Amino acid sequence: VEATDNSLMARVGAGDVKQLAVLFERHHKPLFRYFVYQTRDRQLAEDLVQDVFFRMLRYRVSYDPAQSFTAWMYQIARNANLDQAAKRRGEVLNFEELLEKRPEPSAKQPTQQERLERTQDLALLRRALERLPADKRELLVMARFQNLKYEDIARVLGCEVGTVKVRVFRAVRMLSAVFFELAGEKAS
Repeated sequence: VEATDNSLMARVGAGDVKQLAVLFERHHKPLFRYFVYQTRDRQLAEDLVQDVFFRMLRYRVSYDPAQSFTAWMYQIARNANLDQAAKRRGEVLNFEELLEKRPEPSAKQPTQQERLERTQDLALLRRALERLPADKRELLVMARFQNLKYEDIARVLGCEVGTVKVRVFRAVRMLSAVFFELAGEKAS
């Protein structure tokens, strides 16, 4: 039986710090993607992942095993990103590279026309995401790209689940409006 993240982190908190390596193996890739979405800088994303695990080790005694490990980890990640963002004010985020790497939902090979349309849609989506306020962009990254549960996002943001649902809905609606504005169409 594989140990849960909560039980592993509880063991780290109790002094069995080598269990952090298991958590690293499980979570470094999703954290890396989260940071790349946020920073558009692969090297910085790698550094931030390391920083998160360093902070997890440093603050291990503050972990409450009764709470969600994922929410705790992403709260640390969010704080690390905010700390880093304060150092790099003024940079513009760009999502094109990440969006192009998302897997195709269809098993059939797309035609050249379909590939061209997808490339154009991805470019528009990237531009639309860049135009969103940072808080809405972060929310969409957590909810849609990282697939965090609304309960975990609520813990990270320190608000109610209902508030997260409303904010995600509004962020998606705003993204849609910006996307269709860029495409020269009316949002439906």
